[in-house]
Amino acid sequence: MAHAVRFYETGGPEVLRWNEIQVGEPGPGQVRIRHEAVGLNFADTYFRSGLYPAALPAGMGVEAAGIIEAVGPEVDAFRPGDRVTYTGSPLGAYSTERVMPAEHLIRLRDEIGFDTAASMTMRGLTTAYLLRRIHPLRAGDTVLLHAAAGGVGLIFLQWAKLLGLTVIGTVSSEEKAEIARAHGCDHVVIYTREDVAVRVRELTGGAGVPVVYDSIGKTTYQTSLDSLARRGLLVCFGTASGPVPPIDAMQLAVKGSLFVTRPALADYIADPAERAELAGELFDHVAAGRIRIEINQRYELPDAVRAHRDLESGRSIGSSVFTL
Repeated sequence: MAHAVRFYETGGPEVLRWNEIQVGEPGPGQVRIRHEAVGLNFADTYFRSGLYPAALPAGMGVEAAGIIEAVGPEVDAFRPGDRVTYTGSPLGAYSTERVMPAEHLIRLRDEIGFDTAASMTMRGLTTAYLLRRIHPLRAGDTVLLHAAAGGVGLIFLQWAKLLGLTVIGTVSSEEKAEIARAHGCDHVVIYTREDVAVRVRELTGGAGVPVVYDSIGKTTYQTSLDSLARRGLLVCFGTASGPVPPIDAMQLAVKGSLFVTRPALADYIADPAERAELAGELFDHVAAGRIRIEINQRYELPDAVRAHRDLESGRSIGSSVFTL
């Protein structure tokens, strides 16, 4: 029998349930996929807590990698036996197998393992659009990245080096600072004991940075605004500490005619051609060893409650994955 993690009410990690499920056969435009590895992302906690709405009961997770076992009518791009990965699909990735729309799948190269794919597809594509689509960065630019030792952060640092960028990264501890430096962070700021905005001004000769990448949200957005150069851009791409409060437009003018965007990965991979382009660039770097994907936490799917507790406690470093 197939199994899946589901939740019947929103709340803390304890609402997650390990259930037996019936999978069935794929319909038009669908495939049945057997998962080999499943991604664990902070965004999963947003659905579980109710921050992101979901019709209940619901499955959990939006990222996994595996092998197609069956294809339904009107599916021409894939066949049984194909290796695939995906992110951003309907909830339900925390499962041993599932039926899902084929349109969300990305063909996975043989040289990239399933666990690597499941731990990096969302994070890697997020990094891809942050660095390749959001702002016209140039070699020599300095940017600020919050959560530099996180799953996105460690990929971002390596990719930024390939682009010739200088990165100021924030972390919570010396242990995470060492990890960030090892992955290419030029200047590490431990926010628990330093004023981030003051340090950014010191490192940039008072100018500030043209772009801040902020996945933390509520507790960091003000520091992020204070770290920007004139006409700088704040990219709020996550809300780990809670949603960003309403921002007074006049504050943006007073601080230097600043810009703010709240992008979502879904809007940067909705077009199949753009998704293929971003994924191709990511997979090229990973396959060639220019970007290393390190999985620092591994769990089994029945341990989803513990995995979510670890994730929300801040104990996790880099990428996490469920192995099957």
